[in-house]
Amino acid sequence: MAVTRLLQLDAASYQPHALHGADQIWGETNCYVDIWIELLHALELEPLAAASFTLATDFETDQWTFFKFPPEVLRELYGIRVFEMNPWRPIVDHVSEHLESGRLTTLEVDSWYLPDTAGVSYRIEHTKTTIVPNSIDQGEKRLGYFHGPSYFELEGEDFDGVLRLGDSAQAEALPPYVETIRLDELQRLDIDELVTASRTGLAQQVALMPRDNPMLRFRARVTADLEWLRSAGMDGFHRWAFATFRQCGASAEVGASYLEWLGRAENDAHLMTAASSLRSIALDCKSLEFAVARLARGRAVDIGSTFDSMVANWDIVNRNLADRFID
Repeated sequence: MAVTRLLQLDAASYQPHALHGADQIWGETNCYVDIWIELLHALELEPLAAASFTLATDFETDQWTFFKFPPEVLRELYGIRVFEMNPWRPIVDHVSEHLESGRLTTLEVDSWYLPDTAGVSYRIEHTKTTIVPNSIDQGEKRLGYFHGPSYFELEGEDFDGVLRLGDSAQAEALPPYVETIRLDELQRLDIDELVTASRTGLAQQVALMPRDNPMLRFRARVTADLEWLRSAGMDGFHRWAFATFRQCGASAEVGASYLEWLGRAENDAHLMTAASSLRSIALDCKSLEFAVARLARGRAVDIGSTFDSMVANWDIVNRNLADRFID
């Protein structure tokens, strides 16, 4: 059986985007944003141009926004259409046929079967995550896929597990969430057109930014959660930290990189100032994650001064962007 492949990629030599570089504060964001960063990069498109959506994130009652590339932005900037599909037959058939037709899919899978998560969840725990299959060889049971910060390959039992085949078939399980990615209208704007379109998107996102300072609400909830965290154990802490500090810190870092990209293109000092403050927030979130991890291990911590810094930096971000984009 022949290999079906859309992009000619080799997992061994693939070079991730700079947003997943070793110098990043947050090496990963969340499964959905990470796969789109790398897919756009592999398509020779600039993912930063579409990243203004990170600026409209907020503290959502008990967690920071689980941010995602909006489908409308992907279509506007790159001509890529994304929409949910109905998995009415075996997943392997959907993946194969879509690849044959020049389309990709996002696929919700169990990270138990993803060898790139070794030491975290691979054969350790069952957690859902999202991949984008790019090549499939049913005869040899091999799959090339985007996940997290790069492009990988798996085979054998992991192939069956990811695609719910053989002993891994789950007749009573709910079907996974699947999207189709249409590339037939793919567009490559020149840099001036891309900057102009991206700036328009930024103005729309600035209008959606919270009108109050969300770091104040974030601090209040984290402070309230500290006592629970003392008894939640490290597993509880890691789930909590992913929903709070990682999403806040990663969205701030991607937002900083975006504003630097646009600020350099337009020589805009306001954007560069806002970018610097967002990067400080990303660093502060990393410091807070380490501090609260110590608390979860039974040690005393002080988070007040770090949150003071985040509150002040968010005000700087808001002021510099509102002055430019809100009448």
